[in-house]
Amino acid sequence: MALADVDLRIPGGSLVCFVGPSGCGKTTLLRIIAGLETPTSGHLLLGERDLTRVPVHRRDVGMVFQSYALFPHLSVAENVAYGLRIRGVAKRERLARAFELLALVQLPDVATKRVSQLSGGMRQRVAMARALALDPALFLLDEPLSALDAKLREGMQVELRRLQRRVGITTIIVTHDQEEAMAMADLVVVMGDNRVQQVGPPLDIYRRPVNRFVANFVGRNNFLPARVVAPGTVEVAGVRAEVVEGADLPSVGSELTVAARPEALNVYPTAPAGPALRGTVTMVRDLGWTVETRVRVGDQELVVSGANVAVADGDEVWVALPTSGLVALNA
Repeated sequence: MALADVDLRIPGGSLVCFVGPSGCGKTTLLRIIAGLETPTSGHLLLGERDLTRVPVHRRDVGMVFQSYALFPHLSVAENVAYGLRIRGVAKRERLARAFELLALVQLPDVATKRVSQLSGGMRQRVAMARALALDPALFLLDEPLSALDAKLREGMQVELRRLQRRVGITTIIVTHDQEEAMAMADLVVVMGDNRVQQVGPPLDIYRRPVNRFVANFVGRNNFLPARVVAPGTVEVAGVRAEVVEGADLPSVGSELTVAARPEALNVYPTAPAGPALRGTVTMVRDLGWTVETRVRVGDQELVVSGANVAVADGDEVWVALPTSGLVALNA
């Protein structure tokens, strides 16, 4: 089964990222929205319009494929205007629209060039301009930045976000890169095991993952076994600690898993105020932008990311738990 039980509402004018590991169903969902796949059940609505059985060319949807799919024998302007040409728009009008869109994607000087003369980032922007030429109600992009090198990809994330805000079009982007999704999206849809795992703004997804899959996929996390000892309170390795406010905990006495981001933990050479776990340093790595300290607590190794507190391998230390509370996870 490619997808199961997808129930999703996307706000108009927003930029939404479908993110998840390979094979999780995110591209299948995008193709269903585009009309390239047909769902076996359910409905797809664009506003009040039911698109479930509407053919691709009548959906009012623009799509940019991972390969860009540009025509090498046409000029850049002709590529952008191709859809207008198919619709019978007069040459002067469609070329004027092409020049307008090339200016919008910050490529005003390449209209007469061939696609082969452009860099990867330029081709990607030409593909976006072509998809926007028909003024679609919905803009879909399938892994649009995956073919670019890391530095160019970061710059294009900013440009794509700016373009979407200027145009104001509802945009859905498929990506396997969770950092890309966090940096660009108004709303992140985390997918796994052929279903939607969590939907929310990037910071909600990061700070309050609903289950271990999301917590493990989006960023790094430390996972700890815990037991509920009171409403809003758990016990971890014999230490009582609060969970994030509003967490829906099982009944007192129940066991569960809690999570803490590496940057939410702190290492101290002596016992600090508040809940903390005692352990032994197993490794210290200075990564330049942060210092990563690994601490063995019982049979688990915790990763702490932050300023160097002058500890070394073998030192006995204390790991202070997050002041904002631990994140309680569903199965």
